[in-house]
Amino acid sequence: MIFKRLFGFLGKDLAMDLGTANTLIFSPKDGIVLNEPSVVAMDAHNGSILAVGKEAKDFLGRTPDRIRAIRPLKDGVIADFEVTKEMISFFIKKVITGMSLVKPRIVICVPTGITQVEKRAVIESALQAGAREVKLIEEPMAAAIGAGLPIEEPIGNMVVDIGGGTTEVAVISLSAVAYAESVRVAGDEMNEAIQRYFQDEHQLLIGENMSERVKMTLGTAMPLDAPLTGEVSGKNLVNGTPKTIQITDEEIRHAIQEPVAHIVLAVKRSLEKTPPELVGDIANNGLLLAGGGALLKGLDRLICKETNLNVIVDDDPLTTVVRGTGRSLEEAKLYSKVYIN
Repeated sequence: MIFKRLFGFLGKDLAMDLGTANTLIFSPKDGIVLNEPSVVAMDAHNGSILAVGKEAKDFLGRTPDRIRAIRPLKDGVIADFEVTKEMISFFIKKVITGMSLVKPRIVICVPTGITQVEKRAVIESALQAGAREVKLIEEPMAAAIGAGLPIEEPIGNMVVDIGGGTTEVAVISLSAVAYAESVRVAGDEMNEAIQRYFQDEHQLLIGENMSERVKMTLGTAMPLDAPLTGEVSGKNLVNGTPKTIQITDEEIRHAIQEPVAHIVLAVKRSLEKTPPELVGDIANNGLLLAGGGALLKGLDRLICKETNLNVIVDDDPLTTVVRGTGRSLEEAKLYSKVYIN
């Protein structure tokens, strides 16, 4: 009996949201046990891993030539197989302390537009990183479960999950995706748009971390009642000296309007292609907004204005997907149909 309990503890199951920007791991026993940036710092000469996660993210834009800080996932899928494998392995070891007699069973969420080759890459990475079994679940499905939507009923539920690399729009009914669209425009695209804006309008070069900070503090999809202002520091493109300027939320709204318009268009396109009965359900139930992009101020109001739908932002949109992935593990019988492999 003691051995059985020990066996179960050491072979604990994990749910992983392997995101372009952040990786989260959920344990049914302890909840969210890891939330780290999907960044790896490597030695350019010998390829050895120097740092992973938060520590590696601090290296972005600050590394000497011999150190490379890279993000091994691009647009929600694996861009660098070997580095992703090392990163997953590092994160698994970090949450499974002590001797691992039994490898964990892992459920990983992936974008809806993932190809067979990309699916295989995710599964292989996790198996080589130390998993004994890997199941895949689509991000919008995981988000719907995480938000507590009645996905097993014959009712249309619409989910918009805006991550770092992809925006996933899906209509879910009877534990299956009735219609899905995955667009590779999301948080990263907004960060890049902000960097381009400062370069073009202010001759100011800013780093990736700074553009993300600007988006989080001053980014808006619609005008606010009280305007926001802030300072942005970077390098003067004309003479290379440090430069700090004052900016407003209106400027940042202008900078990110193109990627935001792409996201709204994906939602409208999905509604056009969804059967009328399901659209009727969505009109009654509203649309769920999840993922880090859901935190963009005024985005819910903009989608509401463009679609005439009630938009519900999940209570904790950054963790909706990993909570749903974890719940699919905890209630395996109820959610057995949601896995795509």
